[in-house]
Amino acid sequence: MEPQDSAGLALVQVAGALDALGIATGQLSYGPALEQELTGVLAEHSSTASWAGLGAALKRWAPRVPDLAPERDLATMQRLGGQLIIPGDDLWPDQLGDLGIHEPICLWWRGVEQELPAAAKSIALVGSRDSTSYGAAVTGDLAYALAQRGFTVVSGGAYGIDAHAHRAALAGSSESMPTIAVMAGGVDRFYPSGNEDLLRAVANQGAVLAEVPPGSAPTRYRFLQRNRLIAALASVTVVVEARWRSGALNTAHHAESLGRAVGAVPGSVHSANSAGCHRLLRDGGAICVTDAGEVAELAAPSGDFLPDPRDGSSAVHDGLTLEDLILLDALPLRSTSSVEKLCTVAGLGPEAVRAGLGRLGLLGLAESRNGGWKRSKNAG
Repeated sequence: MEPQDSAGLALVQVAGALDALGIATGQLSYGPALEQELTGVLAEHSSTASWAGLGAALKRWAPRVPDLAPERDLATMQRLGGQLIIPGDDLWPDQLGDLGIHEPICLWWRGVEQELPAAAKSIALVGSRDSTSYGAAVTGDLAYALAQRGFTVVSGGAYGIDAHAHRAALAGSSESMPTIAVMAGGVDRFYPSGNEDLLRAVANQGAVLAEVPPGSAPTRYRFLQRNRLIAALASVTVVVEARWRSGALNTAHHAESLGRAVGAVPGSVHSANSAGCHRLLRDGGAICVTDAGEVAELAAPSGDFLPDPRDGSSAVHDGLTLEDLILLDALPLRSTSSVEKLCTVAGLGPEAVRAGLGRLGLLGLAESRNGGWKRSKNAG
């Protein structure tokens, strides 16, 4: 299943991981009592809006069952010198429990085998991929100084602000866990490829983590979902540079929903790269920070409380359902793909794929050509 699939996570919580797998693969049967219990768990976590019953979830997962190869995935991790950890393991970061039902069921780990620092000793630094020289300088100063103070810097391994944060933390720390990179795809392939040397250094001195198995592609949806892990691992999320619509703002909103502190670095009013930071400051979702000392203050208990987040302006992707967003990620940009192939890639049933393609087509996000489907130019 995809990260944050509420039905699957609820099934694991209710039935346990082994029986949940048996039910999901059709090896175990289930009755109405289980369905009722799942509905109760999902209602408790306000996840019933997308709940169409366990039967619908089983159809969604069925196309992926033939490709299951856990032994292969574990062998890949062993070859890479990595490992798989689950809740309850000694190395499992307890702060992920704050995610409730959306706590990941496992983490694939490449890096130093040691306990991850508590949230109070971790700071997330995030921002634009197309950072300016100003953003690079501020990020470097913050990450280096925070590492010198003994904090672990958490980020997403991307170009721009993420890369500057990891690099400066590695340079500034004498601690054994200077930085953590949370990936949107499998940890068997360092992504983006231009940061391979940097991410290898992060793995050698810190940790590279993902909740999806080796071989998983870093899709748009998975980038958004991994942001909740970055926010949950740290006590403070600092947005250094972010455009008006930015994935870094998504990480900040995850942090706010968890009751974590959020900081934003101010920039020039003429810079589009700082528009998102100014939006956070204006809406009351963040505290202005200008140096490592101010960030460290937010990591103290007195900085835990912040106002509720506000809704921003909408975009065409905002109106998509979870399944439609996953389907949009599965659509190729240049060639076309059949409904059967999309079922496997997206992990959705044929009926859901056909209905989703119809909706995406009406929105101008997908187009049909020669019996196949591809993503339209409007989809971005």
